[in-house]
Amino acid sequence: MITINDLNKSENFFLMAGPCVIEGEDMALRIAEKIVGITERLHIPYVFKGSYRKANRSRLDSFTGIGDEKALKILRKVGETFNIPTVTDIHETTEAAMAAEYVDVLQIPAFLCRQTDLLVAAAETGKIVNIKKGQFLSPGAMQFAVQKVVDAGNDNVMITERGTTFGYTDLVVDFRGIPQMQTFGFPVIMDVTHSLQQPNQTSGVTGGLPALIETIAKGTVEGDDSKTRYSRRHGRPVYRDPPGTKPSQIRRGQYAKTGFIGRSFDTFGTSTPSDPIKNKGPLLKRPLYFLFLRSII
Repeated sequence: MITINDLNKSENFFLMAGPCVIEGEDMALRIAEKIVGITERLHIPYVFKGSYRKANRSRLDSFTGIGDEKALKILRKVGETFNIPTVTDIHETTEAAMAAEYVDVLQIPAFLCRQTDLLVAAAETGKIVNIKKGQFLSPGAMQFAVQKVVDAGNDNVMITERGTTFGYTDLVVDFRGIPQMQTFGFPVIMDVTHSLQQPNQTSGVTGGLPALIETIAKGTVEGDDSKTRYSRRHGRPVYRDPPGTKPSQIRRGQYAKTGFIGRSFDTFGTSTPSDPIKNKGPLLKRPLYFLFLRSII
């Protein structure tokens, strides 16, 4: 069973990426193969993200999945085929133990981040629990969601920033919340795609601003003043790229294509080694940084 510290072994940031929801085995394997090829070459720890089912949809006829067991088996196959950890959303308490049989990380959707029973059920599996911050919550209020998991006996917690409701049909990213949530002592994730959603459209289909994905990603990296993980070259962050690779070649768009894998990427961000929550959390040796990869099969 992997822990947060397992994702922090590399000198690089780590990445969670993949389709919004599992749509088929071939699609999942091809996406994983593509990203694994990139992350292995650049020494980036990678977690394959794919929900086995999406319960939160605008309309009854919206696509939610191909069947729970079928999709979970595909997630397991992806993990076994490429020897990588996997993550999926869960929506109800009964799903926690079931999903934990197939994946390494359980993700709590933003709308459900205050559901105590769901958080406790996820915690009791012993898996890493990634809690997405509710669009309606302040960053400071997320400490209570984290505390529920910790009090249930699980220190492997991560928090995801995914935007804050702005009016009825838009989200904004308040970067001040990232360092505030870092003080909880657990990794903070920046979801650079869902944070650009434009929900509650009268069409019944969620909109978004994909053209700003790179802006949000760069803003998160630039906003961290740690010197341990990147230096600055020509005013831009430069990671420690492996020998034989050009500095910042991903950020310069050399892997960018005309679209995205599936419907979204989830990307990991930063953590501080402090832990004010009862000093129970894992103490990370260094900050973690995220990078969004605009890549498609």
